[in-house]
Amino acid sequence: MSKISVNEVTKKYADHIALDRICIDIPERCIYGLLGPNGAGKTTLIRILNQITAPDSGEVLINGEKLSQKHIVRIGYLPEERGLYKKMKVGEQAIYLAELKGIKKAEAQQRLKVWFDKFEISGWWDKKVEELSKGMQQKVQFITTVIHEPDILIFDEPFSGFDPINANLLKESILELRDKGATILLSTHNMSSVEELCDSITLINNGNSILQGKVGDIKRQHDTHHRELIVRCDDFGKVMTLADTYNNIKVEHTDLPDETKLTLFTESPNELIGKLLEIGQLVSYKEVLPSMNDIFIQEVQSQNQAS
Repeated sequence: MSKISVNEVTKKYADHIALDRICIDIPERCIYGLLGPNGAGKTTLIRILNQITAPDSGEVLINGEKLSQKHIVRIGYLPEERGLYKKMKVGEQAIYLAELKGIKKAEAQQRLKVWFDKFEISGWWDKKVEELSKGMQQKVQFITTVIHEPDILIFDEPFSGFDPINANLLKESILELRDKGATILLSTHNMSSVEELCDSITLINNGNSILQGKVGDIKRQHDTHHRELIVRCDDFGKVMTLADTYNNIKVEHTDLPDETKLTLFTESPNELIGKLLEIGQLVSYKEVLPSMNDIFIQEVQSQNQAS
């Protein structure tokens, strides 16, 4: 059974169709990417999952049950537009938000101490939110999102404004939450984060789901048969002569004088590899699958041109 099932969900605003019969099945204990360009319909779907708005048709199921008010406490939502009270002290506000989610004050203090230590912001407990940098504020908001240990987490652009070190800290925390049992819906434009974190994705464009599946499977389906080889040979001319007998091969020097990089587009490089072994040593071979960023652009542009 899926943790979250979005079944034929449609939402319209006046003459604009924000979502058109969207179907998504999100398994338990996974990180699921919700991708799409601005205005694609991602925010509308997130608002429906958080019961901020309702679909015009279709339904959302949580563990097979129709989404209802009782599920609110089981969902943690980090919106793209953060919303902390600027004049309130950090610790005081964190406890207040934890209590709103049903955690008693003493328990909230214990849990918050663990998270504040982990995120290295314990020294800011008695500071006002407005005294914190944007990154610090985002750490606080992330903590208040997960503090009640919900089994469903929705993160909308969670890495916005973070430097690489803190972004990595956040990624590690997200992976830990998944490993502890949370199901995570991640909406982001950061495709490198998608490749690092997401098990599966749905790509939405113009209110339609145009691509779904496991990240590895999608990359494999879009394979352009791009291969990179490095050969060690003390005679660069021999490598060039061999490469000239094949089509679509790019030959480049590397930093080492006796090594040459060959880039080719072919499903079957075995014949070339065999001939390279006759003149030198194969140092490395790898297939280069397209990035999720390239796939995103390709799929969105293709759908836009078709519509």
